[in-house]
Amino acid sequence: MCCNDDLTERDLEPRVEIPLYLENIKGMKFFDPHVHMTSRTTDDYQAMADAGVVALIEPAFWLGQPRTGVATFQDYYSSLIGWERFRSSQFGIKHYCTIGLNSREANNVALAEQVMEILPLFIYKEGVVGVGEIGFDDQTPAEERFYREQLLLAKEASLPVQIHTPHRDKKKGTQRSMDIAIDCGLAPGMVIVDHNNEETVEEVLDRGFWAAFTIYPFTKMGNERMVEVVKKYGAERIMINSAADWGISDPLAVPKTAALMKQHGISDEMIQLVTYKNAITAFAQSGQLNESDFNTVQPIDQSQKFQGNTILRGGQQPRVNKDSLIIK
Repeated sequence: MCCNDDLTERDLEPRVEIPLYLENIKGMKFFDPHVHMTSRTTDDYQAMADAGVVALIEPAFWLGQPRTGVATFQDYYSSLIGWERFRSSQFGIKHYCTIGLNSREANNVALAEQVMEILPLFIYKEGVVGVGEIGFDDQTPAEERFYREQLLLAKEASLPVQIHTPHRDKKKGTQRSMDIAIDCGLAPGMVIVDHNNEETVEEVLDRGFWAAFTIYPFTKMGNERMVEVVKKYGAERIMINSAADWGISDPLAVPKTAALMKQHGISDEMIQLVTYKNAITAFAQSGQLNESDFNTVQPIDQSQKFQGNTILRGGQQPRVNKDSLIIK
């Protein structure tokens, strides 16, 4: 059957299906403090806004293949404080970022030295709330050298630090990251230690650092495990994020985890600390972030342009409904 004469105009209107889990967290606001939106589509921005994400932080990171010159870093950092911030605003989400030399790129020493020279041009820009994500990958001498240099840069700028803990030998790398931060004179409360798991969380909290968890499919930390972590350790100095990079990831990990926590009887107050308020408290120390910045809903005009470019194409309407049968 190719058509139906009984279809009315209303039947043909695009309808947006609201996922059932959103009913559990209706009215809640979320802050994703580590999400690589450069890797995501405008549809992801829309879905995050629909789920209650009002603000996010995009850390500078490795893009999947080595950069070959310092100008590529300069263009990338510029995009984080320019186009990507604009793109986020077109969906009502406040965009901040952290700027740094990622550990995977620290091992090209000659290029890393050039990057260190341009970092001060970016870390003092509006909306930059920290130095990050920095730290260890293979835990090489070069990684330690540039990690230390960036810690000192953050200290001089009075900015929080966002630490990437290694995937391999994580416990040792996490301990070493914290030891070096203290050795460089940073207060633990200015350091957000990311990608924690059950093996690292207790020591991170005991030493006074912020413990961030990346909710990631099949690796790092699933949200069922995260529920158990919050039940055991509470909500103080704990925050969650999605990372949502170019790999297999989920930009809705924060609201989905909030919904799961609610299903497991965790209080709304604790959920809001872990998914919203703690990130604000930690990164507000930069002086660049205030909850009032995204407490009030701002009008959105998606016909606005950034350097002559808009998120709309050829007279598009602002929203594309991928669930609709009709593609207009």
